[in-house]
Amino acid sequence: MNIELKKDCKYAMLVPTSMGLRLTPENGQPVHCSEHFIMKASSAETNVASVSSYLGLPVKVLTTFVKASPIAHFIKGNLASRHMDVEGPELEQGDPWGYRHQINIADSGTGSRGPRVQNDRAGEVGRTLNLKDFDLDRIFGEEGVQIVHLSGLIAALSPETGTFCLEIARVAKRYGSRISFDLNHRASFWKNREEELHTIFKEIASLSDILVGNEEDFQLCLGVEGPEAGGKDITAKIENFKGMINRVKQAYPNASVFATTLRQVENANSHLWGAILSEGDNWHVVEPRRIAVLDRIGGGDGFVGGMLYAILRSWEPGKWVQFGWASGALVTTLLTDYAQPADEEQIWSIWEGNARVQR
Repeated sequence: MNIELKKDCKYAMLVPTSMGLRLTPENGQPVHCSEHFIMKASSAETNVASVSSYLGLPVKVLTTFVKASPIAHFIKGNLASRHMDVEGPELEQGDPWGYRHQINIADSGTGSRGPRVQNDRAGEVGRTLNLKDFDLDRIFGEEGVQIVHLSGLIAALSPETGTFCLEIARVAKRYGSRISFDLNHRASFWKNREEELHTIFKEIASLSDILVGNEEDFQLCLGVEGPEAGGKDITAKIENFKGMINRVKQAYPNASVFATTLRQVENANSHLWGAILSEGDNWHVVEPRRIAVLDRIGGGDGFVGGMLYAILRSWEPGKWVQFGWASGALVTTLLTDYAQPADEEQIWSIWEGNARVQR
């Protein structure tokens, strides 16, 4: 089956997000041993949207900035370089303890030393995302959006952002936009808010057309019984995951696409990478294949971004999981945590295992 998309839309994809910085030591070194860092603008949601924006589809970002901040200026320049339209208010920083953009400090790991990530989100301006700052009827009714992609990271960031994501889902549904929801459970965001967030996540999931998550996401965000233990047998893991997805289908019949990635870490620079996608009554499985990894962060977002791009292109469903798998593999070769494909052919070459020089 194919997903029917709304026609005559200004935007192929829309993402609400909280932008921040990603600081990574040079040459794969640990954070505590480093004096030189690479600084990138980042968010999980724009990571997803980057596959589409780099490949020529119109993307819109809803976010919030700190007014007159050089970091905000840096982020805006980055989003413009990714060919994304941006809309959102600017808030005064206030005193030195006021608003700022969040910082992600990441040791990518090398060889036998695994990655370590520290999130510093105190004073995060993105926590203020609010309905009053956006005209959703204009955005979805007049401009038009084919797919809105929501992330559990933003839905759980604050009570305001949870309400914001839920209302976006309601308005998108009313105007005929398709809804993609990556559950993205984070235990620290959910602490002492379980009842509140279960209510929000379950309603967003009930409105969604595409649900993405691993076994913990479906269990902890939606309360669905998880898969049986599969040990190290990847075939058993895949079959058990299918059983869990069938339970999710019964609980959320509006959704027609369900997906997750499969990852087995050999060392920081060598992973077995796979994926599972269900559409209607059909299953599409990429059994894990070995990929070389420069930096693993963002691979899952790359998978979702590639899958959504394939859906937006109205390709046959078997290609959705293939293009998603290859887009995720592309991200792990980059210093950014988002894909920057030169063209579709580059991603298809990764899928085909063709790393020969192109002249």
